[in-house]
Amino acid sequence: MRNRYFLLLDLPLIGIAALGAFVLRFDLRFAAYHQEFVYFVLVASIMKPLTFYAAGVYGRYWPYASVPDLVMLMLAGTAASMLVGITLVAGLWVGVLPSFSRSVVVIDWLLTLALVGGLRGAFRVMAESQRHRRPTSGTTPLERVLIAGAGHAGMMVARDLQCNPQLGMSAVGFLDDDPTKGGKLIGGLRVVGRLDELAQVAVTRRITRVIIAMPTAPGSVVRSIAAECQALSLTSMVIPGIFELVGGQVTVGRLRQVQITDLLRRSHAAGAFNAPAYISGRTVLVTGAGGSIGREICWQVANFQPKELVMLGHGENSLIEARAHLLRDYPDVPVSCHIADIRNETRLSSVFRALQPEVVFHAAAYKHVPLMEENPEEALTNNAVGTRNVVRAALVAGTARFVLVSTDKAAAPASIMGASKRLAEELVRQSARRFDRDFMVVRFGNVLGSRGSVVPIFQRQIEQGGPITITHAEMKRYFMTIPEAAHLVIEAAALGTGGELFVLRMGEPVAIVDLARDMIRLSGAGDIPIVFTGVRAGEKFQEILWEPGAVTKPTEHPDILSVSEHAISNDLDWAAAIEHLAAVAGNGNRHVFVREIGRYLPTFAPVERDLRPMV
Repeated sequence: MRNRYFLLLDLPLIGIAALGAFVLRFDLRFAAYHQEFVYFVLVASIMKPLTFYAAGVYGRYWPYASVPDLVMLMLAGTAASMLVGITLVAGLWVGVLPSFSRSVVVIDWLLTLALVGGLRGAFRVMAESQRHRRPTSGTTPLERVLIAGAGHAGMMVARDLQCNPQLGMSAVGFLDDDPTKGGKLIGGLRVVGRLDELAQVAVTRRITRVIIAMPTAPGSVVRSIAAECQALSLTSMVIPGIFELVGGQVTVGRLRQVQITDLLRRSHAAGAFNAPAYISGRTVLVTGAGGSIGREICWQVANFQPKELVMLGHGENSLIEARAHLLRDYPDVPVSCHIADIRNETRLSSVFRALQPEVVFHAAAYKHVPLMEENPEEALTNNAVGTRNVVRAALVAGTARFVLVSTDKAAAPASIMGASKRLAEELVRQSARRFDRDFMVVRFGNVLGSRGSVVPIFQRQIEQGGPITITHAEMKRYFMTIPEAAHLVIEAAALGTGGELFVLRMGEPVAIVDLARDMIRLSGAGDIPIVFTGVRAGEKFQEILWEPGAVTKPTEHPDILSVSEHAISNDLDWAAAIEHLAAVAGNGNRHVFVREIGRYLPTFAPVERDLRPMV
């Protein structure tokens, strides 16, 4: 229905509201006030449509009206009645009206809202009813769906299914453990049981699919529901975790199959969300923007409306893909891409001078431990020398806030990669103290699903029919999803005042063999063998997040800790130390190189196994 028809219908409703107001106010004495009535109707018939038009009432698509639309209509109606009252006072003052009753204005306001709002509400109900009656294509019956979670996400999913019968799914009800919701109608659907009653409800209501709509639920809950669905031969789908929904909406289009990241989600602790204070309206530069963490940091930073987002990376293909992904969701954010190797100090300085970034997230790094053991010079020059170059460029450009994305492998490092990141950490923290800048380090463990990590490797091995290869049955690692890690890095940056080492709470370490078994079970691929290949150079059985004897303190954010490790040396110039180690690495003598790292990092304890000599 076009809005001009709403205007035509509003005019008689405005007159009816005015008539009702006078009748209710004056009863049978209404005829004695016909002059005031005529004047009132004329004023209302002009003022109210004009106010509605100015407020955008006639620019709304009322078949999909929502609560904000109704609030806007109420505000517009209130403003219109106030203008009518002011006009009546003016008429009384110039002598056009002999008198008027203020209560008439109030009664008219209430009746106008009831009639004009009721018209649109009735049209919304009729449109909704027609959508529900719309037949689906073909003769296939609608699939009966149970929604686990009767919160905001569940309501959004239910509404989407109700409005889109062409999806072939019909929501039957909710499951929720909240006792106050049991048996209640929510959005037209009833809460038919608790989560632990899934099996019983599925049988009695002939359910074929379960949608897990609990983005803040921990992985243990998702794991339990998914396992029960598998046992009952029910299809299960899930709404992504809360950090994947940053800047997005809960819709049916976001549904996907349950993944390993869902099973390992940790309990969501609401953060301080301080990021807008230092990102909005500022130029933000992200190194390693084509990598897993760098790409996600860019995407989440874009949600806070920076003045400009600068994506800097070395690989052109990954950078192009990352920019395309970001601009699809944030087309209005100014984005620039720059191809640069962080080891090229001249190129890096040129980019920083030209763009003057106010905030820098340094995520560029080589991260694969065994590969870096075979290429130690590359690890040192990229992770340590590259960080030195980025820090220098940031200092010259006047960058106010600098965040180094680090790794748990930097704590008591056993690998060249871990040592190179520890050197980078010490340099950044020393630069913060020397130059009084808000430069800081954020350290965390492995991220699920990053390129080259175990998850995509296991996925390929499962697709090929196995076997899944694991170095050792006792291998354990800390895991976090990519969106959660990026979110907490951005949050930690808001807490720093210079020189801090922040460590993200990683929960309990996960056995790699258990991760593999979960992935096999999720894939439905049957009996995939697991083969143990032996521990590789630089690998620990279990990583640590901070060194023994470190002091940890809570911060404003429940998932972020401030960590103080024993100072290695207060007098050491870390930039000079990195320069010296780069020169030693260039000589190609691995024994000397490892020994020299140990001079600077007393807790460095290399684990070497069948290494080829440096070349």
